[in-house]
Amino acid sequence: MAIASVSTITAASPVGWQDATLRGFERARKTLRNITGLQVVEEKARVEDGRITEFLVTLRIIFILEDSAS
Repeated sequence: MAIASVSTITAASPVGWQDATLRGFERARKTLRNITGLQVVEEKARVEDGRITEFLVTLRIIFILEDSAS
């Protein structure tokens, strides 16, 4: 029986929300194994002097926990 876990991360990009999502996913892949999906929970932007300077996304990364060898 597979058991999944969820890790919540926030990623940023100066380009856009899609780029922030890809950056977050690529970073999560370096640490988490068995990723089966992700959910974009929130999109935000930082604004300075009337311009968007950074796009931020909060992601839920879903992955299957590995069985421990007994």
